[in-house]
Amino acid sequence: MHCHCLTVDGNGRVRPERLAEFMRNALVDYAIPKSRLDAARARDFKYKSGSAVAALHHEALGTFTDLSNTGEGGEMLLYLLAERFLQIPQVLCKMDLKTDSHMHYHGADGVYASVNDDGIIKLFWGESKVYSDPTSAIRDCLSSLAPFLVETDHEGADRERDLVLLSDKADLSDPDLTAAFRKYFDRTSPLSNRVQYCGIALIAFDAEFYPQDQAKAVAADIAAAAKAEMKNWGKNVKNRIGIEKLDSFDIQFFCVPVPSADGFRSAFLKALGLDK
Repeated sequence: MHCHCLTVDGNGRVRPERLAEFMRNALVDYAIPKSRLDAARARDFKYKSGSAVAALHHEALGTFTDLSNTGEGGEMLLYLLAERFLQIPQVLCKMDLKTDSHMHYHGADGVYASVNDDGIIKLFWGESKVYSDPTSAIRDCLSSLAPFLVETDHEGADRERDLVLLSDKADLSDPDLTAAFRKYFDRTSPLSNRVQYCGIALIAFDAEFYPQDQAKAVAADIAAAAKAEMKNWGKNVKNRIGIEKLDSFDIQFFCVPVPSADGFRSAFLKALGLDK
């Protein structure tokens, strides 16, 4: 389990808006396949311009929904923590597969991968929930993640569509590396037996230990309160892992307490210019 709290600025303020703006500036990294982004950067370098990457940013923005109850902020936060904190790269860009910006993509909230020392591909299915209540978020997050890990491989499994996409759409930027990686998801290849299913779970939720009514925040106090609360969150996670029969799986679990889950969603939509 990992816990990430919001930072405190020099005036003792906690500002979710800054997190939302940081996320907005990383849209193109998240929503555009790596090979297309690399091609755009090469074009901009050639012509000493920034227009190609700027066009992709505009395209990436168009894939996000403006629904007020959107969970896409949580999905992107999971992406940032997976790639930048865990150093586990995204291998399937699912926002690029959306056909309607007003619809959420059905399936896991992200697909990430690494290789262990034995040459086994560790495939991480992502799932995120942004709720006001941490107990409900833990329950629904692990309940949604469980089928991707515990179901046996067959055509009706929840992960089957994503596995098919990985064999065709996985993008690691380098063509040779991508081709080698895709072989692990070809059912006719013996390499398909060298894939271990893992999980990355993220919950963002209301936390009362953030100061209210313009009171000044102290970073050390927030950290201490979060560490104390981690015991309760941990008990709930352990209990739910047992219920969902996930005890034998490698799951990286992120807790992201925020002043308000609804406020986080609103700040994200506002930063994207999608607030109504």
